[in-house]
Amino acid sequence: MRRRPMHMSAEAQAALRTALEELRAELKVPLSFPKRVLKAADKAVAEARMPDKDATHLPFFTIDPPKSKDLDQAMHLERRPGGGYRVYYAIADVATFVRAGSPLDIEAHDRIETLYFPDLKVPLHPPALSEGAASLLPNKDRPALLWQHDLDAHGNLTDSSVSRAVIRSRAQLDYAGAQQAIDNGTAEESLALLREIGELREAVEVARGGISVNLPDQEVTLEDGSFRLRYVATLPVEGWNEQISLMTGMSAAQIMLDTGTGILRTQREQADQNVVKRLHDIAKALGIVWRPGTSYATLVRKLDPRNQQHMAFLSEATSTMLKAEYTVFRDNQKPAYTMHAAIAAPYTHCTAPLRRLVDRYTGELCVMACADKAPPNWVLDALYCIPCDTARSKSGLADRQTVDLAEAAVLKDRVGEVFDAAVIDTDAERGRPREGKVFLADPAVLAKVVSTNGLDLQLGSSIRARLKRADPAADEDKVLFTLP
Repeated sequence: MRRRPMHMSAEAQAALRTALEELRAELKVPLSFPKRVLKAADKAVAEARMPDKDATHLPFFTIDPPKSKDLDQAMHLERRPGGGYRVYYAIADVATFVRAGSPLDIEAHDRIETLYFPDLKVPLHPPALSEGAASLLPNKDRPALLWQHDLDAHGNLTDSSVSRAVIRSRAQLDYAGAQQAIDNGTAEESLALLREIGELREAVEVARGGISVNLPDQEVTLEDGSFRLRYVATLPVEGWNEQISLMTGMSAAQIMLDTGTGILRTQREQADQNVVKRLHDIAKALGIVWRPGTSYATLVRKLDPRNQQHMAFLSEATSTMLKAEYTVFRDNQKPAYTMHAAIAAPYTHCTAPLRRLVDRYTGELCVMACADKAPPNWVLDALYCIPCDTARSKSGLADRQTVDLAEAAVLKDRVGEVFDAAVIDTDAERGRPREGKVFLADPAVLAKVVSTNGLDLQLGSSIRARLKRADPAADEDKVLFTLP
């Protein structure tokens, strides 16, 4: 889907800025770090001890959005003599700088995750760490948790381990540049192998029944002083990069299960047969052929979100997936359920410790396990608090409300206009067949729609929708469409 930048009027931009400030105040978002935390960060940097293992000979690279400074991951890929591949995946070693009970640790447990707003970022750790000494910036020696994954010629994982090491990234790439270099054949071998390995891992994912839903993101950005709202389709290189992260998360989960102490990211399968039947009925209503014996995972991989019927089904399907949660276990008391249904394997978060609290703990557990050492007390003492801490995260709510505010601000001056739209959700099963959600291709908006002409909404249908309300200050339904 091509990018559609949205230009806002000065009044709309002012309204969005005000609304974002009010949102942060409502969520009690900490916009600055206490002085004691900033001082602790400077002290931690000055006193940090580098690991004994030196892996600076490996030419790592990072791939992140342009201008990113909080770089959690770096990789180096190579072929193995005799066939197969070796993936070196370095993760920022935040535990080198953040000690249990320190002001940095206490502040991180309060913040839980980095929050991203279109006009600013609210980091989990002070910039001296998150954008400085702990970030895997190019041409800098950095402490890291260095994963080594060995794969066979088909992309199947044969061995994984992780240890502390000093690494040095050689290049900071962005997704568009990496994709272009791979496509035109100018990428160095390590980057070029990302496609080869990524595609093999995608095939492995299909074989195990994993689900990847390729929905475009609604992205709100601030560019040259102006807010933009657009759909952003993911590039293939983003999917290949994600496969490396997923492989690491699955490896970490298995290491923790083998050693009997850990934190899993679990998600149960949708067992409600009424929901399953509803998805089949929706597919049929939208003209999507779901052949007997075809799994849900296989079906969604074949759908194209640029097709409005496919977009409608994918939106409905993702809304039915059960929420993932953190599951903690220790002393070999393994949980009864260990799977992440969408990934179709045990899985954990471990690859973004600069931006997510839990990853510092899972990374430490895996390093200790691979070194045949017991988990440190600072991890065990906090283990059962992690799910409660992460439940307080404001990132999901901040993301949703930011997009709602941006949609209202974009459309603020266009109330009364009629737009081409597609119905991607209806409340028919809840007895409200005249309420639902519409998808607008231009501008990039997903919003509520109400039929006021006596006709029921039909899932996947193309309609002309009139903008009834676009108010960033509204408590509910900041954007509302009706059928003219």
